[in-house]
Amino acid sequence: MSMSLREQLLAAGLVSKKQAQQAEQQQKQKHHQHAKGSVPQRNDAQQQALQKAQAAKVARDQELNRQRQEQADRKARAAQIKQLIEENRLPKLESDEYFNFVDRGKVRRMAVDAQRRDQLIRGEIAIVRFEGRYDAVLPAIAERIRERDARAVVNLNAGSGSEPVADDPYKDFVVPDDLKW
Repeated sequence: MSMSLREQLLAAGLVSKKQAQQAEQQQKQKHHQHAKGSVPQRNDAQQQALQKAQAAKVARDQELNRQRQEQADRKARAAQIKQLIEENRLPKLESDEYFNFVDRGKVRRMAVDAQRRDQLIRGEIAIVRFEGRYDAVLPAIAERIRERDARAVVNLNAGSGSEPVADDPYKDFVVPDDLKW
């Protein structure tokens, strides 16, 4: 019969009986730990790679959460703007007269009467844009809307001649005050 390696080492006198029992006991403990599901010790390179992967996952999760929060904030601001406009807009007028204004590089128009035109020109009424619609509101409401989204309020004074344009080719030429057309 063939002898096991343990028995051969004992017979040769290379190990003592006590050493053989300790080795067998260690082997049983190691086998028992694997059976329980414990993970064997990793080396430093594996641990560093695992930590880097975990840090990258945490960073991705934080970025996704930040994006979701920003989207939720945008939706909340849009809902607030919509509510402000719907509660405070002035009634639409049915008229053949229109007030023309520039918004986003295009000329837009809104039906007005003489009184509303004067109020718009004097700044007593502001124009706001939401969901492709233009409505007239009071300046206090327009400021509250501007706090939430500055692009929702139409700036009627943007094209006025109060401040000179930097690249105006005719800036050196004076227009006479008595010019009549």
